[in-house]
Amino acid sequence: MSTTTQYTTFTDLYTGLQNAVRVQTGVTATENQAKRAINVALHDMHLGFDYRVPWAERRATVRTQDDYSTGTLTATRGSTTITGSSTTWNTNNDFSVKNMRANGKIVIAGSRTVYTISSVSADTTAVLTTAFTEATVTDGTYVYFEDEYDLTSDFLRPVDIQQFSEQLSIDLISRTEFRRRYTSNDHPGVPKVATLLDFAPSGSTAAIRRVRFAPPPNAYMLIPYSYITGNLAVSSTGTAAANLSADADEPIVPLRYRHLILFHALTHWYRDKKDDSRSQEAKAEYTDGMTRLLLDQEIGAPRPQLRPRIGPYWRAAKSPYSGANAKFDVNGKFDRMG
Repeated sequence: MSTTTQYTTFTDLYTGLQNAVRVQTGVTATENQAKRAINVALHDMHLGFDYRVPWAERRATVRTQDDYSTGTLTATRGSTTITGSSTTWNTNNDFSVKNMRANGKIVIAGSRTVYTISSVSADTTAVLTTAFTEATVTDGTYVYFEDEYDLTSDFLRPVDIQQFSEQLSIDLISRTEFRRRYTSNDHPGVPKVATLLDFAPSGSTAAIRRVRFAPPPNAYMLIPYSYITGNLAVSSTGTAAANLSADADEPIVPLRYRHLILFHALTHWYRDKKDDSRSQEAKAEYTDGMTRLLLDQEIGAPRPQLRPRIGPYWRAAKSPYSGANAKFDVNGKFDRMG
C-alpha cells in the first residue's frame, strides 16, 4: 500500500476508510466492516449510472441455432416420450452443439402447440416437459427450434434499453409486451424483437440471464450486443469478480475516480456507526465528485443551447430589395435603409 498515491487496491480503500474515521487498523471485526462498506459503495456507485460509465461496458455475441426438421417422429397422446426416425437429435452440429437439446421448442405435425424439450438421450429419443395432448402422430413431420439463449455470465443489463442489437436492428421490449404480442412464437425466421429473461431454478438463488427472440432464429447467426458488466472488480491475475475480496484486488473504476468509492463508504459509515452530520458532508463530496465524473465521461453529449432564429435575417440580408418589406427611396430605385 502506498501512502502518497491515489487509492488503488482493495487494501488501500478499506485502510483509507479506517484512517478517515480514526479507528484502529488491524482489528479483524472493524476491518471486515470497512471491507463491506467499500464493496457496498462500489456497487452503489454504479447503480443508476451504468449507462454513463464506459469502463463497465462490455461486448459479446449470441450464436443462434438453425431450426431442425430432419426425419419424422412418433408422439403418443398422453406420453412425454417422442421417438424419431432418420433423426440425429443427439449428434453435434458444425458448432459442437446437439441438434436437439433441453429447453428447445418443438412443433409437431403442423400443430400450433409449442412443446418444450426436457431431455435428449439418443438420436431417436427425446422427452417433452409435458405430455403430448393431441391425437397420436405416427411418422409425422416436426420443426425443432430455439428461441432462448444464455447471455454472458457477467451480464447485468443492456447498454441500450431499447435495442438488444443495434447492428442487426433487434428491438428490446418488456417481457409483458413480448408475451402479449408473441403468444405462440412458433414460426422461425429472422429475429426482429427480443426480451430479457431473469429466473433461477427451484431451490437456487443463482440468477439465469437469457434473451428470447421473436421470430425464433431459423439459421446460424452471430448476434452482437453491448451490456453492462456485473463484475466490478479484478484480481492481480486479471480474474474478474463481482466484489473486492483479496487485498490486491482492484475495482474496475479508473484510478482517477477511485477516491469517490471512499467518500461513498464514508457516507454509510458515518450514518450507521456515528449518526452525525459528517454523513451528509461525505455525501456532498461524493455527489460533487460523481457530477464531475459524469460530465467528464459524456464527451460529445448534447448540451442545452440558445439558438436564435436567424433565418429571416439571413434571407433579408441576401435580398434587401425584394419582398413586401423592401425599402426604397421616393423614386423606388434605392434602398434608403430607413
